[in-house]
Amino acid sequence: MSNKTSQDDNIELSQRRNFFKRTAALGATALAGTSLLASQKDDPAIMHHVPWGQKWGDPVTKNLYGVPSKYEHNVTRRYTKLLASGNYRASIAVTPIHELKGIITPNGLFFSRSHGGIAHVDPQEYRLMIHGLVEKPIVLTLDQLKRYPSVTRVHFIECPANGGQEWRAPQYNSLQFSKGFMSCAEWTGVYIKTILKDLGLKPEAKWMLSEGSDNSEMGRTIPIDKVLDDAMIVWAQNGEALRPEQGYPVRLLLPGWEGNLCVKWLKRLEFASEPWFCKEETSKYTALKPNGKAVQHFYANEVNSTVTSPSPEIPWTDLEDGQLVEIEGLAWSGMGTITGVDLSFDGGKTYVEAKLKGLVLPKAWTRWSYMHRYKKGERLLLTSRARDDAGYIQPTVDEETSVMGVESVYHRNAVETWEVTPEGKVNHVQVRTPGGVKNA
Repeated sequence: MSNKTSQDDNIELSQRRNFFKRTAALGATALAGTSLLASQKDDPAIMHHVPWGQKWGDPVTKNLYGVPSKYEHNVTRRYTKLLASGNYRASIAVTPIHELKGIITPNGLFFSRSHGGIAHVDPQEYRLMIHGLVEKPIVLTLDQLKRYPSVTRVHFIECPANGGQEWRAPQYNSLQFSKGFMSCAEWTGVYIKTILKDLGLKPEAKWMLSEGSDNSEMGRTIPIDKVLDDAMIVWAQNGEALRPEQGYPVRLLLPGWEGNLCVKWLKRLEFASEPWFCKEETSKYTALKPNGKAVQHFYANEVNSTVTSPSPEIPWTDLEDGQLVEIEGLAWSGMGTITGVDLSFDGGKTYVEAKLKGLVLPKAWTRWSYMHRYKKGERLLLTSRARDDAGYIQPTVDEETSVMGVESVYHRNAVETWEVTPEGKVNHVQVRTPGGVKNA
């Protein structure tokens, strides 16, 4: 290294130190009593040239289909043997919702569920049959389907078993495994009602059977009112073609309704006056009630919410006493649009109103947050409670179990609670009255 270069480095180092001396007092005031700038005055990352700034970067041609930074290797979908029942072809990979920002889930992190494995469909051989009680039955290629007027909408998809492990008590001390059976994306496709205007729907048609072309030939029956409302056939997600695990090249989307109804690898739509085609394999999930009867038709996912930070994956162990921290979360409703979220610090005894952030759309994720002054050594029971424009409010655990009992798996939308310990660790707990707190 030349003497001139060494002198230049020494001058720059001196200037940086002088900067920290001048701004330390101001920084301490601006940062609510902390001396962050002063503590960083000898930090090598700011006092010296960083390694990546002293060498050539990768050429833009290295990854023509972009990939995340290597330092984000922990941000990934996850699975567990408990959810797979030993069969990973009929399993689920859950979304790391604690790591996400905004309301759009990247395609590579969107939760995935299949009943017979992921099918790989040749788009040139793809066909969609639409028949039954329509005036002009038709078989469409992918290109022909895409000629219909397209629309783009933002909606979440949620497995009806999201949170289903928690009916008795929390089973996972993890946000990803307790609430990661859902994601939200921008979808592009065509409204089914648009196609039916062309084909002519007979007035006696009351049901639609949707059937997939995968190994399980997944089939679900949909009431005609939903079909003529906002049901879509989609071929793009977040601006690109569907991924194979999301039903490439075409899937059904029923905004706000159970994810299992949104049939992937869609090959057939049949319209009928009665659900006479409902064989065992095309029936839908049910929920057993305490009286021995089962609820057969849920359809829409109820109003729900969760705290995403802090969480077991994002504890507060590094926070300083008096530090201002943002509590963040998600809210969603298959009934309509989120109108508000309340946050409790004592497990639901009292609430304050959180702030909705960013876009607030129907049948989509909604971000919310609340600024909190952290007190070292305090114990919190963070509980969120959402409400929507259909008039629904998220129930307590006792309100929900008094109706549904604890034997169900599906449609659990009772409030969820995180315990923040005096040490800043976060545990998944369930607040019952009476009964106290049950830990994961």
